[in-house]
Formats: sequence, structure tokens, C-alpha cells
Amino acid sequence: MATQYFDPKLKIFALNSNRPLAEKIAEEVGVELGKTSVDRFSDGEIRINIEESVRGDNVYLIQSTSAPVNDNLMELLIMIDALRRASANTINLVVPYYGYARQDRKARSREPITAKLVADMFEKAGATRLLALDLHAAQIQGFFDIPVDHMMAAPLLADYFITNHIAENAVVVSPDHGGVTRARALAEFLKAPIAIIDKRRPKANVAEIMNIIGDVKGKKCIMIDDMIDTAGTITLGARALMEAGAEEVYACCSHAVLSGPAVDRLKESPFKQVVVTDSINLPAEKQFDKLVKVSIAPLVGDAIKRINENKPVSPLFKTRFHRDGRSH
Repeated sequence: MATQYFDPKLKIFALNSNRPLAEKIAEEVGVELGKTSVDRFSDGEIRINIEESVRGDNVYLIQSTSAPVNDNLMELLIMIDALRRASANTINLVVPYYGYARQDRKARSREPITAKLVADMFEKAGATRLLALDLHAAQIQGFFDIPVDHMMAAPLLADYFITNHIAENAVVVSPDHGGVTRARALAEFLKAPIAIIDKRRPKANVAEIMNIIGDVKGKKCIMIDDMIDTAGTITLGARALMEAGAEEVYACCSHAVLSGPAVDRLKESPFKQVVVTDSINLPAEKQFDKLVKVSIAPLVGDAIKRINENKPVSPLFKTRFHRDGRSH
């Protein structure tokens, strides 16, 4: 158990999407999770009761808006409203996985920008801050008129690869041009070069590999993305890397969405390991032998303490986090 945190005005609450992560974060901070109950009326409506006073408190509310996305989103909105009406001083949303983030722009006529709609709903409900991990698009920060702390999982993922000696003779691979910034951030921690898979996507969730930019022959290739959804793109990339002479291939991501055929594809893929964070709570049927989970609790716990003490969180972008919570 982490050292008890002596600030009676700091409270952490969790809803249903990722209770195990919330418990780890509370332990990192050194506080007990707040008491709340979430149940449903017979017609499916969500009912929330906060079972302790939050008047004048700085509340940190942990909820990933992962599947079932709409249920978890409504839970979060209702809880924000409850906290506001209970006179909480600040309502800080800790949303490790921000659902609807892929709908961040109009790619076709008459499309909604749902990521902005969700931001508006959070603010209207009464949120005063957002703490998120690896948003699908960095510009989502600009959809909010409240402070946004955008954390990166790269320090934690880097620690795993370095600790397990996978970073030696490694190259970090971006599965597309849009992920180069993310790949470069991990590569800087690993002191490794980067490569890029140039692909053409003929339609949604279908990718065609074109060529590989960079030297991967005889290397340990670490593919990084913000999320693995159906796993079509990343497994196709893994095969292309092996055909190009890679020694081993690894996958890593911040958010293990793993929908549809993802688990079967990853099981059958050339990946030696698939390293993910616990931003999304995975049920037993989505876990498999190649899957390695790295907890973001040390990173988020440190960020919460810094925010609560009005200290900058920027040092967390520049340091490598050990999985025991210490930075290096």
C-alpha cells in the first residue's frame, strides 16, 4: 500500500468501466476509493448514489468510456451531475480511454464530430478538468474549454521493453504516417531508430501494405499504436515486417479495444508479445498467452497528486516510469 496521502479534500471515485485500475490508482495516491453505488431501474435507467459528503472536495472521477461505450458514458455524465449538485469544489475526470475519439473531424459530408459532442457534454454536466491518456487525435484537447492534461503511455511501455531486454537491437515501427510522432516518442526512450509502414486503406478496417520505410532486417521490431481495435492493420504490418527480414515483432498500444476478430488475429499473428496498458478492463475471453498488461496506475497516480498540489505534470512526459511507481 502506498503512503497515505494527507489531504482530506482529495477524493477519488470510480464507476463500473474499470474498477481494478481505479483501485490501483487510489493505492498509488494513498487514499481510499470513495463510496458510491451504481445500479439500474427495471427499465435500464442508471441510478447513482454518492454515499459520503463531497462538499468542498476536489474529486477525481475514474471512468474509461470503453465498451459498452454508451452505458459507461451515461454513468460518467450522471455522476458528474451528482457531484456538482453535491457541491464538490472541483470535478476532475480521469478518462484513461476516451471513447468516440476517432470521430474527431468531418471526413465526409454530413458527418458528426462526436468527440467534440462528448467534450461539450462533459463540460455542460459540470466537469472542471480532464485527465486523459493518449487521445486518438491530439487536437481533441482543443475541443475543451477546461484544462486538459494529456498523458502518454510511452514511458511505461518503454520501461517494460528496457527491463525485459527487448529494446536491444530494436527499431520502433509506426503502422502508418499518422503515428510517427507516437513512434518517435517511444524510440527516444528506447534510444532506437524508427521505421514507417506505408499503406493504403481501401475502406474502413481494411489495410493494404505498400512498403516499409526504414531498416528492419535482423531487428526486433516494436510496432506502436494508440489503440488496437480489430487488429487487422497491425497484424498485416507484422507479417510485412517478418517478410522484410525482421528477427522478432512485438506490438504495443495504450488502449486494447480488441473488438470483433482482434483476439483471434493476434493469436495467429507473428507477434511474440502484445503489450498493452490497463486503460481498458479486459474480460477473461479477451486475454491470451501473448498478451502482456502494463498498469498506468503509477503514471496517473503521480499526475493526480501533481494536479492536486498545483505542480506541473510536464515532467511525467520526460521520465521513464518503473512499474513499481518510481520514475527514472
